[in-house]
Amino acid sequence: MMSITDYDQKIFTRACEQIIHKERIRQGIGTLSEKTVHAVLKNFYEPDPAHQEIPVGNYVADILRDGEIIEIQTRNMNNLRRKLDYFLDQYPVTIVHPVIHTKWLYWIDEETGEISQKRKSPKTGSPYDSFYELYKIKPYLNHPNLQVCLPLIDVEEYRLLNGWSRDRKRGSTRYDRIPKALVDEIFIGNPQEYRCMIPDSLPEEFSVRDYAKYSGLPPRYAQTAIQVLKYVGVIRHIRTEGHAYIYRLV
Repeated sequence: MMSITDYDQKIFTRACEQIIHKERIRQGIGTLSEKTVHAVLKNFYEPDPAHQEIPVGNYVADILRDGEIIEIQTRNMNNLRRKLDYFLDQYPVTIVHPVIHTKWLYWIDEETGEISQKRKSPKTGSPYDSFYELYKIKPYLNHPNLQVCLPLIDVEEYRLLNGWSRDRKRGSTRYDRIPKALVDEIFIGNPQEYRCMIPDSLPEEFSVRDYAKYSGLPPRYAQTAIQVLKYVGVIRHIRTEGHAYIYRLV
């Protein structure tokens, strides 16, 4: 885990300003093919456009600098698999997967264009939320050329009022997310560093239910987290109690 310095925050704010003020105000929120979170993070990790969008074989790397590839993947990690098959044989690769820490919601009425007042989401995100996506590239997580970076960011999220419920919010379409602040940054440079994804309060021997309780994840996502942690080798199954598998740190 890395602590965020004032300098990091300044660079992140500058990246936000360059993308949001120059591009989004000129063309409108969500009008670019590249969504705002992706664009801001690419500009944060590599401000020089000469190192962005570099062809590598039949693919295009988000960032290629000093013989290292950085891929920004906000979701749908399974879409990275073919790139990883090709990139990891030739380059060290860092996958940057942002985790939403605090979110403020705006609703857009498609008919009138009216945008609601912002409302803070009651949910606070944590690094444990990343397991849902990391599971999709689980076979690659032990590769010596792969590293994972999890920036925790605050965002403003714009959603269209086009859902199926009476208030048109359930099943609605997310229009865009606008980054506002960098809260923390977790860097996992090798499989053993996944130990930082073990809650401090977790008992020495624990079940999926225990992990769910102390991580704050729903049980089905806690099960996903356990599968990832077991695969990278930081926990192991030691026994079964009734229908529950019991694990402990390796």
